[in-house]
Amino acid sequence: MQEKIEILSIELLEKHRPLVNELKVLARSLGLEFGWHYLLDLTWMLHQLGNAAGMRILDAGAGTGIVQWHLANQSAEVLSVDRASRANLPLRFRNHFRARGLRPSDLAPYPQVVRQNLQRRGNAWGKLSVQAKELRAFADHQRSPGRVLIYNQDLRSLPDIQDNSVDAVVAVSALEHNHPDDLDCVIRELQRVLKPGGALLATLGAARDQDWLHSPSQGWCYTEASLRRLFDLPAEVPSNYERYDELFAALKGCAELRDNLAKFYFRSGENGMPWGVWEPKYQTVGVCKIKGLRT
Repeated sequence: MQEKIEILSIELLEKHRPLVNELKVLARSLGLEFGWHYLLDLTWMLHQLGNAAGMRILDAGAGTGIVQWHLANQSAEVLSVDRASRANLPLRFRNHFRARGLRPSDLAPYPQVVRQNLQRRGNAWGKLSVQAKELRAFADHQRSPGRVLIYNQDLRSLPDIQDNSVDAVVAVSALEHNHPDDLDCVIRELQRVLKPGGALLATLGAARDQDWLHSPSQGWCYTEASLRRLFDLPAEVPSNYERYDELFAALKGCAELRDNLAKFYFRSGENGMPWGVWEPKYQTVGVCKIKGLRT
């Protein structure tokens, strides 16, 4: 694996079509939708990572996103970290994957979630039928060979994860939602828990001339110079920022992404593609940083 700064090209979709299709199938099975550029982010990141079997991987800003579940299917142990609580992780994820909390408070017991679902207002018989199906699925389903450890924690401080204890860190369009003043601290903490020689793989918004905030999604976009400073990547680490305009034009014309926007975009203006109008205001960049590559 090589350190790099790479604006993500739409060519990734065809180059890694089997992986793209695999991700789409998994998303459908879990009732997940992709962010408008996430297929690019995920394809780049998972290709860089390679075979994850047996690895211990930290998914930074994981939410209930697909990368942790994909990695668990590859027999990885995933530390799923997000500042938002997933203590009441929906049953459909628990039925498919071996999930537990890193701490007791990080994941509520399965029966407790079932009871909470039954106590919500609505058709009691209908809810009971759904819960019965979920319980049967939990008992009968052959779950993934890996496991997911839920850790509800801010990325700036990960006290329950030891130094040099994870093989890789992945962050899919998550780090840019930290304020720039906090991002140094976040990256240092992710580097702390990473084993020497391990890779930090992150996708963020790319900025051409100066850093700026995309207000609807509350995500920051960063120039090449800022990324080199934040991730401590010297001038010899390759970048394709010289292709910024060319790659952005191709992205804006990508029919596969344009014609498959997730439904949630059409319900709000507070997201990466406000009200579902295909008009990309930024493109994404992948950063690969290897811990301890230089002394």
